[in-house]
Amino acid sequence: MKLVVGLGNPGKQYEATKHNVGFMVIDEIASTLSHTPWREEKKADVCTSTVAREKVLLVKPQTFMNNSGEAVGPLMRYYKIDPADVYCIYDDMDLPVGKLRIRPNGSAGGHNGIKSLILHLGTEEFPRFRVGIGRPLPKWTVVDHVLSPFTEEQEQIITEGVTNMAKAVLGTIEVGIDKGMNLYNPKKGKRHT
Repeated sequence: MKLVVGLGNPGKQYEATKHNVGFMVIDEIASTLSHTPWREEKKADVCTSTVAREKVLLVKPQTFMNNSGEAVGPLMRYYKIDPADVYCIYDDMDLPVGKLRIRPNGSAGGHNGIKSLILHLGTEEFPRFRVGIGRPLPKWTVVDHVLSPFTEEQEQIITEGVTNMAKAVLGTIEVGIDKGMNLYNPKKGKRHT
C-alpha cells in the first residue's frame, strides 16, 4: 500500500496559494482515478484508490502545513505503511515555477511541512515529489510568497506542472522510485532559466 500525501493548508483562503501545490496535485490525481468518497481520518481528508493493482491512500492533512506530520504519522502507523511507501508532494522555492524534482529521501531543506513529517515519521527516508514555486519577489518575505496566489503569467505553467506531477506520481507508483526518478526528473544538460 502507498500513502500519497500532498502538503497544504486547509480553508478556502489558502486554496489557490503557492503553499497548496501539494493539495492541487492530490486533487489532480484523484480526478484521474476512481476512488472512495473523501472522508476525515486522523486529522486528514483521505480517500482510497488502486494504481497498478496496489492500494493507494490519497491524503490531504487538515492540520495546517507546519503540523502536517500530526496527520501523516498516525495514518502511516495505523495502516502499517513503510516510510519508503509514503510519497510526499510539496512546494519548493528552489525550483522554477512548475518544474518537478523527485528524490528518494533528504533533509527538510527549510520546509516546515517536511520538518514536521520527519519528526512524526521518525525518519528522513521517504520519497519527495517537489513542485517549483520560484523565489520571492524583492522585499517579499517567504511567508508572503508561499501564501500568495500564482500570477496570471504563472497560472498556465503551474497548471501544467501540477498535471505533470500527478502523472509522475502515478507512474512512479507503477515502476518504483528509482525508475520514476529516471523517467520524470529533468534530464541533466538541460539548463533551466
